[in-house]
Formats: sequence, structure tokens, C-alpha cells
Amino acid sequence: MLMMMMMMKKKGSKSLAVVAFLLASVNCILPPSEEDLNKISLQGEKYLDKKIETAVIGVNEMKSVMQTSSEDHQKLLDVLEKTKEQKEDAILVAQELEAKLEQEQEVCNESIKALWEECKPCLKNTCVKYFSRTCSSGSGLVGRQLEEVLNRTSPVSIWTNGENLNVLERVGQRQSQALENMEGKITEMRAVVDNILAANKKAVERVRASIPVFSIPTFLGPRRRARALLNDPIHGFTDKNRFSSISSMSSINSMSSMTDSSWAPNEDGAVDEDVVITKPFGSGSMTCREIRRNSAGCLKFRDQCQKCKEIQHIDCSETKPLGPLKEDLEEALAVAERLTRQYSRLLTTFQEQMVNTSLVLDRLNREFGWVSSLGNTTNSQDDIFQVTMVNSANSEETNVSVHVFGSPLLTFSVPSDIHWSDPKFSEVVAQEALDRYKEISIVVK
Repeated sequence: MLMMMMMMKKKGSKSLAVVAFLLASVNCILPPSEEDLNKISLQGEKYLDKKIETAVIGVNEMKSVMQTSSEDHQKLLDVLEKTKEQKEDAILVAQELEAKLEQEQEVCNESIKALWEECKPCLKNTCVKYFSRTCSSGSGLVGRQLEEVLNRTSPVSIWTNGENLNVLERVGQRQSQALENMEGKITEMRAVVDNILAANKKAVERVRASIPVFSIPTFLGPRRRARALLNDPIHGFTDKNRFSSISSMSSINSMSSMTDSSWAPNEDGAVDEDVVITKPFGSGSMTCREIRRNSAGCLKFRDQCQKCKEIQHIDCSETKPLGPLKEDLEEALAVAERLTRQYSRLLTTFQEQMVNTSLVLDRLNREFGWVSSLGNTTNSQDDIFQVTMVNSANSEETNVSVHVFGSPLLTFSVPSDIHWSDPKFSEVVAQEALDRYKEISIVVK
């Protein structure tokens, strides 16, 4: 009797285990009920609420970044303006001294002109030959450019070591154009940010109306946070960004290399642009790029041409030596050249600041900008997040259909390792739906 009862008890335990197993299997196979779907939707909506709050803060941070960047730009603009004034004053002084020197040498002008005509071809041939021996290509271009420069240049340039005034003036014009272009891009960047912020404000108002319990913290935009974003290197940021047209400054690349080699792209793909070649008579060194970009630098080969040397030793003065006047001119040109280089470095810094700002803004926009589209798509609380179907197609994937922020029906698969009854399931589905919404949403530009 006892044995029989034990056997029946054991049999009952097995039955209960089988029933439990069958119930679990059915639970895994059966799709969630309407009530279950609503529960999943509610949990997913709470998850998205937090994502919206974070995104709103992220978009508003763009305002702080833009303001901090504008302050930095203004400080640099003030320095640029001061440097420009000093540079233009130095060029004006050099122009006056050059005119005075030309006036003083009028008494032997014919002799100088004759020597100059013989000096020019020698300068061209010497420089081109020197360039072609060291640099891979471009000697023909250097020769043509130098010929044009020499035809516009006064023989007074032979008496100085500084840059030719014409070159400094042309570089100054390009610098002014580059700055104007950059300021235009900054204005465009501000307009883009203003549009995004306006759309974000509209989205906040719409979301607040749709979700009464939704709370968006006031964003004050701490300056040190914006400063940290601007100063933080963005490693691996290679994706095409929404502000790419703003950070593309092709006009800067037309600058003469006499100001800074970074302003000069290689036109013919030569691989030895930075090969250093020694200037004659121990006057320092220059690169292939520098000669190619600033053919007037070939004037420094004058000591290798006899006729050019003769011009240097002519003294056209009748009553006073021209030596001091030549020294003053050379000093003024050296100051103008130094300030021109300094201005170029400041322009490079200005460009780097602007590009860095555009990259930071793009990073924020790509991560959080999707929230700005909610102002046009979210019409009611039901539009926030609604799961309409959950179906375990197989042991590896679960098919889901959802509406998110008023989007058309989205259908996708998620891994089935998390059961739909698990609260984490709603978060996984909500995140996947949000990622897909980002791809189809129109972010205000």
C-alpha cells in the first residue's frame, strides 16, 4: 500500500513537471495579447521619454557651443584686424621707400634698365635649372610664373632680400578674401543652428502637450561644458557631416606658400613638395613648394647672375648714397613679410576653430538632432510608441511591428534571447525603432 502511494506521488510529480513544461512552451509560442502589447508599448514609451529628454538637452547644447565659439572667433578677429593694420602700414612704408628709391636712381635709369633686361633671363634659367635638378616636376610652371613676375617687377627688388611688394599685395588680397569667405561660412553655420534650435523648441512644446507627465529640465548651457566640447579632439570623426560645406574652405588653399605651406595644395601630385633645397651663398633653405608657389623667391638667386650683381653695385646718387634708403626699404619689406606670415597663421587658427566647431555641432546634431523632427510628427500620446505585433518566428528571431513618433509601420526582427514578457524586451524594441526613425526622420538643416 505504501509502495503504491509512493509510486502515485512520483507519477504525479512527473505529471506536474510535464504540465509546467507544456505551459512554458505554450507561453513561448503564443504571441502576447492586446493587453500585453499595451504593456510593452507603455514600457517602451517610458524608455523613449528619457531618450527625448537627453536629446533635447543635447540639441540645446549646440547653442552654448555656438556662443562659446563666437566669442573665441571675435577675440581672434580683433587680433587679425590689428595685425592687418600693422601689415598694411608696413607695406605702405615699403611702397613709399621704393618710390623714393626709384626716383633717386632715375639719373642712371637707362643703365639699370639695360642690365635688368640681361639679368631677367639669367635669373629665370638659374632658378628653373636649380629647381628641376631637385624637384620632381613643375619647372616649366616655375619658369612661366617667374617670367610674369619679372616683367612686373622693378629692378629695385634686386637691392632687397625681402619679398617683392607685388607678391605681398597679392597675398594680402587673397587673405582678405579667405577671411571674408570664412565669416560667410560662420554666418551660415549660425543660421543652421538657429533653425535646429527653433525646430527643437517646437518639438518640446509638442511633446509636452502630448505627454503631460513629461518633464524637460531647463538647459542653461554651462560654458565650461561647451569649452570642453570644442577643445576635445574628435578621434575617428570621418563620416560626412551636415556641416561639411561649412568646414570646406577651398579658397584658403589658393594662398601663396610664402605665407605658410599649409595654405598651398599640390597641383600636379608631385611627391617631393617638401624637399628642402639650399639657397645659394648660405642664405638659408626653401622647399620645392615654396619656389613653385612663390616664383618671386627666385630673385634671391641674383648673386649667381653677373648682370644682376652689377645692378646691386650701381650707385645712382648724385649728392647722397642710396645705401641707407635701400636698408630702410629692406627693413620695411621684412616687417611686412613677417606680419603677412603672422596673419596667415592667425587665419589658419581661425579656420581650425571654425572646422572644430562645425565637427562638434555635427556630432551633437547627428546624435540628438532627430528630436527636432518631433515638432512635425508627434500628434498625440498614442503616436509616441505603439507595438502592434510580436511574433516569435523561430528560436533565433522575434518579428516586431511598431509605430514610433507617428512614423509609418516599422517591421523588424530582434534577437529572441529576451522573451517579450521581460521588461528589457520593450527597451530593445524601442531602441531599434528609434534607430530606424533616425534614418527616416528629416532633421532641420
